[in-house]
Amino acid sequence: MAQYEQWAGFKGRNWTHSVDVRSFIQDNYTPYEGDDSFLEGPTEATNKLWGRLQELQKEERAKGGVLDMETEVVSGLTAYGPGYISEETRKKVTQAMQEMNYQPNELARSLAKAHSNTIGVIVPHISHPFFSKMISALESAAAKRGYKILLCNSKDQPEKETEYLDMFISNRVTGVVMASRDVQIEKFHDLKIPIVNFEREENTEAITIQCDNEQGGALAASHLADCGCRHLLHFGGIVGRDMPADRRADGFLRVCRERGIEGEVLLSDRLSYGSMHYESYIEKGLLEHPETDGIFASSDLIAAQVLQRLYAMGKRVPEDIKVVGFDDTVIAGITTPSITTIHQPIEEMSELSIAYIDRRRKGEMVPNVTTMPVSLVVRDSA
Repeated sequence: MAQYEQWAGFKGRNWTHSVDVRSFIQDNYTPYEGDDSFLEGPTEATNKLWGRLQELQKEERAKGGVLDMETEVVSGLTAYGPGYISEETRKKVTQAMQEMNYQPNELARSLAKAHSNTIGVIVPHISHPFFSKMISALESAAAKRGYKILLCNSKDQPEKETEYLDMFISNRVTGVVMASRDVQIEKFHDLKIPIVNFEREENTEAITIQCDNEQGGALAASHLADCGCRHLLHFGGIVGRDMPADRRADGFLRVCRERGIEGEVLLSDRLSYGSMHYESYIEKGLLEHPETDGIFASSDLIAAQVLQRLYAMGKRVPEDIKVVGFDDTVIAGITTPSITTIHQPIEEMSELSIAYIDRRRKGEMVPNVTTMPVSLVVRDSA
């Protein structure tokens, strides 16, 4: 459906004032010449394109048709204008632009609107399997709705996140998905820029989308107990950090109490989280709890490293110790043995994140907090 409000000067399907098509071309499309000469005034390429459009106008009229340079050519150029134009003429206009290497000028388009068609995304670790899967899903969901993604990797550094948020404001993003820690986002609320917290703590200024982490912890513990495990260990959150993923430990411990089995939760340090290397943390926990016969890891990445340490210690999985991960990322299916895990609906959460930003931009109400169910995926490790 045409989005006429994308351009300044529209009201519904009609222009609000007389249009100078040459200026419109100049403002919204730029010849790709590797510099910013298009800002200085009409260029040779613009004049050539203008001349070709005038030829198209004469051709259309010679056939008895009407090609109004004030409306239909603009429509053909942008695919969003209010006029009506034949598909044949639209193709000719597009071909003329391609021949002259004309590219959409996104800067001019965003300046003509209150916001661009870009959604900012901040993640703490771009190489982490969970965030890689999330980024791919967000990009696909955004593309379906005509948005692009501006991706930033904060490396869990608050100053970087603040810098990226300021950049998003400068670029007039249409919304932001935060998968990193919370920073001061009140300015976005004042600017009416929707923010989605993706698996991060709830914030009154933002939309929160998360999975049912407590249910996931309960499913993991229940499965290990059903497999006969009686001494469970959970490699969980981060010391000094409160995250929605910490609720996994709550569900894990609740089931342990209900089933009358031992359950211990071990937290990692910030260094392990930042480097994504948990080997020392895992080995220390296993040595301190030699009776362990079932392990619940808070991510598939940690679960994969648990498998490595158990192999190095001469322990067999699942014969000696059973292992359950969390997230259901690609890594869970390529280890030996493959990892039984809790499936987090990352694709659906990503789709909802983009949909909520889109709806909020249109002035529609969306839920402040959305919690999505998880499920158990049984493979070889437990």
